[in-house]
Amino acid sequence: MTPNSTYRLQIQPDFPFSAAGEAVPYLASLGVSHLHLSPVLEAVPGSTHGYDVTDHGRVREELGGEAGLRALARTARAHGLGLVVDLVPNHMAAAPRHNRALWEVLRDGPSSPYARWFDIDWAAGGDKVLLPVLPGRIGDELAELRVEGGTLRHGEQEFPLRPGTEGLALPELLDAQWYRPAWWRLARTDLNYRRFFTISDLIGVRVEDPEVFEATHAKIVELVRDGVIEGLRIDHPDGLAEPGAYLERLRRATGGDCWIVVEKILTDEERLPADWAVAGTTGYDALRRIDGLFVDEAGAGELAEHYRRFANPAGDRGGDWEATARRAAYKVVTHELASEVAYLTRTAVSVCAADPALRDHAPWALRAAVRELLIRVPVYRPYGPGAEDVLTPEAAEEAKATFTVPEEAAAVDVVRDLALGRLGDGPAHRAFLTRFAQTSSALRAKSVEDTAFYRYTPLVSANEVGGEPGRPAVDPAEFHAYCERLDRDWPATGTVLSTHDTKRSADVRARIAVLSECPQRWAKLLDDVARTPAPDGQVAWAAWQTALGFGYPYGDRLAPAVLKAAREAGLRTSWTEPDPAYEQAVLDFVDAGPAGPGLYTVSLLARDLDPHVRANTLGAALLHLTMPGVPDLYQETERVYLALVDPDNRRPFREGPPDEKTAVTRAALRLRRRHPEAFGASGTYRALTASGPAAGHCVAFARGDETVTAVTRLSLRLAEGGGWGDTSLALPEGRWFDALDTGREFRGGEVPVADLFAARPVALLSRRPLTEGAEQAG
Repeated sequence: MTPNSTYRLQIQPDFPFSAAGEAVPYLASLGVSHLHLSPVLEAVPGSTHGYDVTDHGRVREELGGEAGLRALARTARAHGLGLVVDLVPNHMAAAPRHNRALWEVLRDGPSSPYARWFDIDWAAGGDKVLLPVLPGRIGDELAELRVEGGTLRHGEQEFPLRPGTEGLALPELLDAQWYRPAWWRLARTDLNYRRFFTISDLIGVRVEDPEVFEATHAKIVELVRDGVIEGLRIDHPDGLAEPGAYLERLRRATGGDCWIVVEKILTDEERLPADWAVAGTTGYDALRRIDGLFVDEAGAGELAEHYRRFANPAGDRGGDWEATARRAAYKVVTHELASEVAYLTRTAVSVCAADPALRDHAPWALRAAVRELLIRVPVYRPYGPGAEDVLTPEAAEEAKATFTVPEEAAAVDVVRDLALGRLGDGPAHRAFLTRFAQTSSALRAKSVEDTAFYRYTPLVSANEVGGEPGRPAVDPAEFHAYCERLDRDWPATGTVLSTHDTKRSADVRARIAVLSECPQRWAKLLDDVARTPAPDGQVAWAAWQTALGFGYPYGDRLAPAVLKAAREAGLRTSWTEPDPAYEQAVLDFVDAGPAGPGLYTVSLLARDLDPHVRANTLGAALLHLTMPGVPDLYQETERVYLALVDPDNRRPFREGPPDEKTAVTRAALRLRRRHPEAFGASGTYRALTASGPAAGHCVAFARGDETVTAVTRLSLRLAEGGGWGDTSLALPEGRWFDALDTGREFRGGEVPVADLFAARPVALLSRRPLTEGAEQAG
């Protein structure tokens, strides 16, 4: 069944199924229809996230096991709730000690029945799987390797031994295995298995193989068919060989009634493939449109000018968005994804070697063509033969222009034709087409989300998954057009504002977004705190904005986030090449400035901006809860929730005191429950237009004939412009009751917006009064 609304809980050893069961009465009282659980299958012991699956056939014992999950489902059902579960089909933990399938592959090699589970290029590894697990070169680690109990050990790590090799001396024993323990840094260049992005601890799974699909989905399918699970969130479908075919197989396996959404990041105006057997995405496309409404376009441009003067970044290292994103893509495709590029190059070389007409394309030229085309893919992933609009002739010409000799640039045409499936349908052709697409999504995620977002930071609230930092503002017409398209094409899609992957929670972003309405005041604040020395201007700018987003002296949480940002940016330090002195300077700066004495200056500005932060916070929340789609509330976001990037935002759920946002959330969810036809697939979305001098500051729409949503946008600019004046909103005919204030009623027709927003900057209207008594009677 399609949920009316979902509530995401981060299930983990510190918050197992039993703890979720205790929270059910409270969550049911909010008005959601389903609990949304993070991954529930067996994972690496102690994992706080569950995406490192080790056994698809068992529900995780640390969480309470299958009995605990079924008990939670019964408790939820008793309170009128169903369960939605996060499913991870793309990868497993590359932890042999815990992953039985991988253990057997490492023990028995290509002949293992589990060898078909994983994308392993045996030939490239000399018939061995490279395991980048050692802290140093093998020569320096030999003394730490030992054979115990028929296994090979290094510290806490454990590996199987090929049968018959137990008695060999260590050097011979290592040579005789189906794997090669190696220095972790070799993963960049020598890895010969597909992984999740650049994380070698997660090995890709070949769910396109029907037998692998059945083996890895049997338990989840059983739980769906037993009614324990009613919906699935599919993690990272872009990593799969054939996402569309996988989703169709999943739909058939689950019986066709399971609500399924995919974590598909859509770029700008990119559309979800219409033939995918899903209800829609997990909602990052909605996040971008909602956030963008609360960004002032002109102010964002002025803020960017202040940023360039203050931080003084080079154009392609944070000064210009497009140039920064392109340089970051070059960095990632050349370094972090060198193994993936090497695989594509080997595959292209083999195709060319088998065709006399293609035989003289040099490997170096094919490698360059692969890199140049990958960085020019403007979306996360092209989809096979229909991807001409992504891998365009114009992109190919740009790639060719990087070659010195025009004749050698013809390698670009070969690579493009392979990526589009035009050169044949042999095994190597199919392998190239698939891996090019998979690598494209990894490149986009690592270069844009995890690098460029941390380098280009004029308005850090815009640097969110699915966001467009170079174009952060969204006008009301664009927002309405997007909602109308959702209502028409994907009415049951997911929508989100905060997730376990957002770099800043919605309410932190709402605070920061106000700066686009007052760039001069932000510039003055930076002048006031300039006495605090910073290691560089970009770190200082982002840290001060993040401190404003917090609004409180959470130094123990601010410093790790700022340091993580510096490492992700990779300009002066990084995860793999840390600069201890620079990192200490970053921490010292945070302690001396944003988390120290400078916080007083930040708090003064934050206090002045609080009324406008309130408008952003309540406005974004109400739009999310009433626009087309199924809203997913991240844990604790029914109230003001201030959190930064993981692990800060993945702490166990805690129930807290209600606030004004809670009241708005409860009212909206109760209306959704009362009028499922208005908010579901059969409902309608109709934009309502304000008129008058401040019309652009009001965003309003009707859902069906039953509810009206109206919110204030850019309230600081509104106040500076003199307020609402005689601006009015035309309500549909009839009587309308304020769902947030039972004492207020409006008649259809022109209503002064100042009256509509007299009590708060948002309004939610219903045909009937929304009271607890009336709700229970209904």
